[in-house]
Amino acid sequence: MKIQILGTGCPKCIKLEENAIQAANELNLEYEIEKIKDIQKIIEMGVRMTPAIAVDGRVLAYGHVLSPEGIKKLLKDYLGI
Repeated sequence: MKIQILGTGCPKCIKLEENAIQAANELNLEYEIEKIKDIQKIIEMGVRMTPAIAVDGRVLAYGHVLSPEGIKKLLKDYLGI
């Protein structure tokens, strides 16, 4: 599974990445993190406000920093667990 963090590298983007790593580790998932900083790519993915989080190219949330618990819920819903 590829967890993608979309944003320019601002403090909010960094915090979202940290929270995503914590959430995925707590769920014992096999994953890799991909940081997407290219504005054109972010726009092409349909994101108009960063930071955003996507899994395997599917945007799950954008515009705010989710807590680890919030990310765990998104990941569980995405994976059907």
